[in-house]
Amino acid sequence: MTIKKIFISTLAVVVSATCCMAQYERRVANRDFFKAYYNNANYDEALVPEYTLPDMMTCLDGTKVTSAAEWEDKRRPELMQLFTTYMYGRQPRQDSTFSFETEGKDRKVWNGKAMRRDIILHLTSDGPDVRLTLVWKHDKKSENLPRKTILGLSFADSDSIWQWRKDGSRAKGGEAWQTDTLLDRGYVLATFRYTDAEADKARDDFKSSRLHRHFYKKGQDYPLPDEWGAIACWAWTASRALDAMEKLAADVVDAGNVTVMGHSRLGKTALWAGATDRRFAAVVSVNSGCCGAALSRRCVGETVECVNEWSSHWFCGNFRQFSHREEYMPFDQHELLAMIAPRKLIVISGTEDLWADPKGEELGCRFAMPAYSLYGKPQNIVYLLREGPHVVLKSDWSFIMQALR
Repeated sequence: MTIKKIFISTLAVVVSATCCMAQYERRVANRDFFKAYYNNANYDEALVPEYTLPDMMTCLDGTKVTSAAEWEDKRRPELMQLFTTYMYGRQPRQDSTFSFETEGKDRKVWNGKAMRRDIILHLTSDGPDVRLTLVWKHDKKSENLPRKTILGLSFADSDSIWQWRKDGSRAKGGEAWQTDTLLDRGYVLATFRYTDAEADKARDDFKSSRLHRHFYKKGQDYPLPDEWGAIACWAWTASRALDAMEKLAADVVDAGNVTVMGHSRLGKTALWAGATDRRFAAVVSVNSGCCGAALSRRCVGETVECVNEWSSHWFCGNFRQFSHREEYMPFDQHELLAMIAPRKLIVISGTEDLWADPKGEELGCRFAMPAYSLYGKPQNIVYLLREGPHVVLKSDWSFIMQALR
């Protein structure tokens, strides 16, 4: 081997090793970064800072809201504008190239006890494409269609949800979806994997962008400060899934009775989807925590600063100004929950999930109640604190089914 070849070969090994080490160091740094926030977060009620919540029932000009009409005509639009400008970011106009199509024919799943239909959402002319999977029980005892539907924002792909291992246990990613409970109650379960719409890469600066990229102007490679973050992208995709179900699944889905549901960051997403798209009949948020159902001003567990440092891509650039400055936010999360009124809202917390601030989630629901009372429907906001960690439990589904009755 010549000296030149030896040099090139050695250089290739060094470059490869350097790249691998850089990737490893980046992963370790990210893990340590999160661990530092988690371990140093406040979980002590005695250390919650004093705070004053924005008055949800006072308009920007000082007018007091005393009726549902005033809420609808004035205060709710004000709040929507504030959340859009300073947190979630403005969505682009719906792309005229959006389309959808059924993939193949309906087929049997769940050991032949249910039917599955796949719909491909072509979000834009150049991608991304998202698979929406609908499954419903099909037998002589359950032929009443169309049906109530849960639109689940999923961490797992559709196939994982409907696969079992040889020992009878659920495939990884499918544990959160208690399909037997849902289908036995007569529901349709519709799911899509959220990252098929937009990447969820922490501190990636949108380099892996999927949906964002399509809407950039010439020369743009990063969202403007008031343009939508990833959570708004995922929520927008949920609305496009509802569009598709209205057109291609009307024989199965009652489009007027679709509940959007998510857990953790997808619980945050479900709340924004429910606030921005009033076609959703109900919203379910499990362990959504900071920037979800929990009050940001409490600074318990996950904080605005942590979200902006760890997952800055979730929200628009304008939101970063509120890191460690929650008292300057022109809103808090109880007002997001209030924008779902008078539709049903179900919020679930776990006693072991201190990172998501269960107390803050309960208070978020409590302080959103006045908006529901304007419609005479305070019973439509439902909160559950149950034993357990940051997961969706089988018992959660039993509670959800009961609450949605």
